[in-house]
Amino acid sequence: MDWREDYKSKLTTAEQAVRAIKSGNRVVLGHAYGQPQHLVNAMVANKDAYEDVEIVHMVSVSPAAYCRPEMQGHFVHNSLFVGLNSRDAVNEGRAKYTPSFFSEIPRLFTDGTLPVDVTMCQLSPPDERGYCSFGISVDYTKPAAESCRTVIAQVNEQMPRTMGHSFIHVSKLDYIVEYNEPLLELQPPEVAASERDNELYVAKVIAQMDMGRYCAELIDNGACLQLGIGAVPDAVLAFLEQKEELGIHTEMFSDGVVDLINKGVITCARKNFHPGKVIANFLMGTRKLYDFVDNNPFIEMHSVDYTNDPFVIAQNDNMVAINSAIQVDFCGQVASETLGAMQFAGVGGQVDFVRGATRSKGGKAILAFPSTADGGKHSRIVPKLPEGAAVTTSRNDVHYIVTEYGIANLRGKSTRERAIALINIAHPDFRDSLRDEAGTIYRISKKSKS
Repeated sequence: MDWREDYKSKLTTAEQAVRAIKSGNRVVLGHAYGQPQHLVNAMVANKDAYEDVEIVHMVSVSPAAYCRPEMQGHFVHNSLFVGLNSRDAVNEGRAKYTPSFFSEIPRLFTDGTLPVDVTMCQLSPPDERGYCSFGISVDYTKPAAESCRTVIAQVNEQMPRTMGHSFIHVSKLDYIVEYNEPLLELQPPEVAASERDNELYVAKVIAQMDMGRYCAELIDNGACLQLGIGAVPDAVLAFLEQKEELGIHTEMFSDGVVDLINKGVITCARKNFHPGKVIANFLMGTRKLYDFVDNNPFIEMHSVDYTNDPFVIAQNDNMVAINSAIQVDFCGQVASETLGAMQFAGVGGQVDFVRGATRSKGGKAILAFPSTADGGKHSRIVPKLPEGAAVTTSRNDVHYIVTEYGIANLRGKSTRERAIALINIAHPDFRDSLRDEAGTIYRISKKSKS
């Protein structure tokens, strides 16, 4: 059958398509800003037809109505990365969290550990040969679609056609719903005029910029970067305009990378692995980003089991990975996903890139975060992680820790030396108490700074 005839035969409405979901099914949703909102809304509206449908995804920026208390019995969310919309449900026991390195999530689906019944994804319209692109969400969405029983696709003209290993043929789709809607966008945070004059807000911005400056000091010309999302990565980007011929191998990027590409800072010309290409697996940004990546051969999208494989990452010389954390203790154990025993986020790609960058020739793994939390009430550098806290990056993997007060290189340092280095970049208000604790644990003099 000609693919065009096949395509037409599979066209249906969202309301009809979600009837393919049966009670007890495991349903994987497209990731982050690529989530097919129209299909998800239809599924939630059809809730009375379902019992115990398991909804699996990482980050969701949708309302996640299936997590609401009234949805119990119809849906159960299995979160692979806890976000704002699923945090309460997970910690109140209405949803569950499954730990996994981002790079290994596709294998959970493909090897039958978490067999997938239905994948709901959002795609670009097919090209002249019948191939649709997963656009801004290739990550685990493509492997899930390739290994599940049923694929329900929302074809959206506003989804960019990204290049690389980002395609699926019409013949592999089971239900096609044509529905055009604006993609969700990650807008810069709005700050009220009154807040800009707030002392705490000003201090927070200054701290972010200081962290960005310290991270930039560790980035040499020609380095290959992995940057996450948020205020600290944005601050790092602000200090990179004087750098030359930077490259990108990352799990995701946003608008700030586009700006540096347009300014000629990011060229990927000195990359020894995938030279001349930006490598990523998902995107989070505004329409500017989505338009930039559309049919752009400079951008290559791959599934996360490739981009985040530490052995793949390590093939990039001078790889610099920049991620964040919640707390670090004296011996270098890093908690990035829990607040005590409360699940706050997830592992994501942090450990993938820490290990990949560490094994790269000339590589550097950086964890950058503010020295305090809760408006300066608590130090993020602590003698011991609190009871119940999960260790995300182990003390054996940790390399650079950066706060607004400087850089601590923990590689090759003893536990005693690590404690001293970390105290030196802690907030000054907490250094004396931290030294007292260090004195008890490691017999370190209160005056010791090296």
